[in-house]
Amino acid sequence: MASSILDLNSDRTPEAGVERDDLVLAQALREGSEEAYETLLSRFQQPIFALALRLLNDRSDASDVVQEVFLKVFRNINSFRGQSSLKTWIYRITVNEAHNARRWFYRHRSREVDLDDEPEESRGLKEVLPDNGRSPFDTVFDRERQCLIQGALDRINPIFREAVVLRDLSDLSYEEISEVLNVSLGTVKSRILRGREALRQQLAERLDPQPSMRLVPKTAE
Repeated sequence: MASSILDLNSDRTPEAGVERDDLVLAQALREGSEEAYETLLSRFQQPIFALALRLLNDRSDASDVVQEVFLKVFRNINSFRGQSSLKTWIYRITVNEAHNARRWFYRHRSREVDLDDEPEESRGLKEVLPDNGRSPFDTVFDRERQCLIQGALDRINPIFREAVVLRDLSDLSYEEISEVLNVSLGTVKSRILRGREALRQQLAERLDPQPSMRLVPKTAE
């Protein structure tokens, strides 16, 4: 029976805080194992796409980022030394690539809206999950909520958006976010706090707008 990639270098001691599986997978990738590439894609392709989509709010751009991320992982796997987990290393590459994509977007093109397509913000990671017989009302409600959240995310400072997305949508720990963004824990907590407050304000403005002036004249006294 062929050995699994997780059996490779089993006597190697991982760095503090790094999973043994990460080191084994990285070593297998260096050795050109096809099983390792499949394992890498299985573990990270969908969460990386979801992260890029939340940061960019464009499926095409997010797909481009995912391709670039895995190209960089394959090309630079020799530089992975286990000082951080493979997950945070790949997420750091993703955030950097999203930065690059956003800068390119603002410099070189304007966004076009295809009226025939479903809005990007309504199609997130949830679309890959089974429906389980949910009612049309629930589906519409979820789509509207996703639109509101994504729209609010788009309007807050990108620095705060990254921190909030990594914590509240990608479910990374504060320590992992610190490694991904290469900032201190205090800075991570501050960005998340300020990002959540900015997001709350954006949502409040959409959900509870200021009442418009009444156009109906008062009745006579």
